[in-house]
Amino acid sequence: MDVKSLKSFVAVATLKSFSAAARELHTVQPAISRHIAALEEELGTSLFIRNTRDVQITAAGLQLLSDGKALLKQFDDAKSRTQKAAKGELGHLRIGYLPSACLTLIPYLVKRFHAEFPHVDISLYEMTVAEQLIAFKNDDIDVGVSRPLPADNMAGLNSASLYRDHLCVVVPQEHAMAEQGEIKLSDLQEENIILFHREEAVGLFDTIIHLCQANGFSPNLSAQPKHMQTLLTMVASGLGVAIAPYCVAKLYTKGCCFIRIERDDTDIWTHIHYQEKGLTPTANAFVELAKASADVIQEQMKVLSFDA
Repeated sequence: MDVKSLKSFVAVATLKSFSAAARELHTVQPAISRHIAALEEELGTSLFIRNTRDVQITAAGLQLLSDGKALLKQFDDAKSRTQKAAKGELGHLRIGYLPSACLTLIPYLVKRFHAEFPHVDISLYEMTVAEQLIAFKNDDIDVGVSRPLPADNMAGLNSASLYRDHLCVVVPQEHAMAEQGEIKLSDLQEENIILFHREEAVGLFDTIIHLCQANGFSPNLSAQPKHMQTLLTMVASGLGVAIAPYCVAKLYTKGCCFIRIERDDTDIWTHIHYQEKGLTPTANAFVELAKASADVIQEQMKVLSFDA
C-alpha cells in the first residue's frame, strides 16, 4: 500500500466516481483503476461494488477510507514539518548567554526570532564563557552569546561581533570618587579591586590587568566573583571598587556609581558563537538574525552607555 494508491482510493470513495477522482488527481481513469485493483489484490478484499450507474463502497472500504484519511493527513503533516524544519521554522533552539552582557539584546533577539519562527521551541540558559565552552563540547547549546572566546578554545566554533562596550570603574555611593564624572585608572592603585573571575572571562580579565599595568600599577585584587551581580553587590557593600564593562549597569546596581575612565578607548566586545559545522537550520536562522541586528543592538547599547 503506497501513498499514491491510497490517494486514488480516498478520491474515488469520496467522490463516488472513478472519472471524477481522475480529474481531481490530474491523472487518467485507467491509472486510478490500476491503483484500486492493486489495493484490492494486496488486501485480499473488494473495496467497491461497481455497477453501470454508480460506485458503492464496501464495509472494508469504509474502514480503509477512515484510516486512509488519517494516514494521508499524517503524511501531509510530516511533509510540511520536514519542509519547515529545513527552513529553520520548526525545531528547538538552545541559547547560552552571559547575563551581564545580554540582558538587553537577548530579549530583543528572541522576541524578533519568535515572531518570525513561532513554532520553534526556545530554551535560554544563563552561562559564563567557561560554561558555554563546556555546553558546546557536550552539545547542550546551539548558540552562545558572551565575551570573545579564548583563541585556543575556538576549535570547531565560529563567532561574530554583536556590539562594542567600554570599561568603567564601579565604586560604592559613599566613596570619595563617587561624584566624579571621570577618573584616571592610576587613581585606583591604592584601592582594593574586584574583578570578574578570570576563568569565566579570560579575555576580559587579561585586558583589565594589562590596562592597569600600562597605567603604571598592578591591581590589588581583593576578590574575583564568578557572577557580575555578586561583583556589584560586593562594591555596594563597600568591599572594594571594580573595573567592569559598562553594560553591568543594567543589573541591580543600588549603592553603586559608574565612572568613566579617562582617555580609555578599550573595546569590550560581545560575540555570538556557533558551531562551525553541523549548525541546524533553526540555529543558523537565529545566527543570521543576530548578525543582521548588530547595528541596531549597538545603537541600543549606546543609549545605556557613556557613548549616549
